[in-house]
Amino acid sequence: MKESKYKKELIEFDVEKAYSTEEVIDMLKKQPKRNFTESVDVAVKLGIDPKKSDQNVRGSLTLPNSLGKKITIAAFAEGEKAEEAKKAGADIIGSDDLVEKYKDGNIDFDIAVTTPALMKTVSKLAKILGPKGLMPNPKSGTVTENIEKAIKDLKHGQIIFKAEQQGIIQGTVANSGMDKAHITENLNSFITELKRLKPASSKGIYLQHIYLSTSMGPGYKIDISQF
Repeated sequence: MKESKYKKELIEFDVEKAYSTEEVIDMLKKQPKRNFTESVDVAVKLGIDPKKSDQNVRGSLTLPNSLGKKITIAAFAEGEKAEEAKKAGADIIGSDDLVEKYKDGNIDFDIAVTTPALMKTVSKLAKILGPKGLMPNPKSGTVTENIEKAIKDLKHGQIIFKAEQQGIIQGTVANSGMDKAHITENLNSFITELKRLKPASSKGIYLQHIYLSTSMGPGYKIDISQF
């Protein structure tokens, strides 16, 4: 569908108005259909200063309903842990050989996981993985002894998130083919987790703005009083 036609077929909405979750999902569902399944993405503005170490909100969450999205996982593991990673469905498995493979910056995976024992090895790629948001981190569950569970959770629909500049957290919580109830459950689960992670030093309004959109569609503002 041409972009001009797509915009003409979009339902009208007030960009300044905050809608209920139900209203927003209804509008998402009524958008003109693309010839592919779009992701449903959330952007949340938090009342934090991410430059302060004690306010750097980050974490991971296994959503109630799978995103139905294929992700490529690279597991930095050896021996028994490599076997566990293979059993769990990791797409790429290795250690020093992966460091050699990716040192030129050509990344072909979506998420990297590792064991604590191999963090020193993975750290050789820190300058490459860090800026891309792919560096494994214990807080996001991607540095763990239980690498099998971590990979299974990620394959099911676990999302990893962290506060960016201006205190904004973004993540994919659903896809356009999911029903309204499942989209709502996933969104509520994500917001609940953000509230749980509220830093003690954060003052004032914590949840400031929430927007929901499809990957190619406009952002709809959600009324934060629901949460």
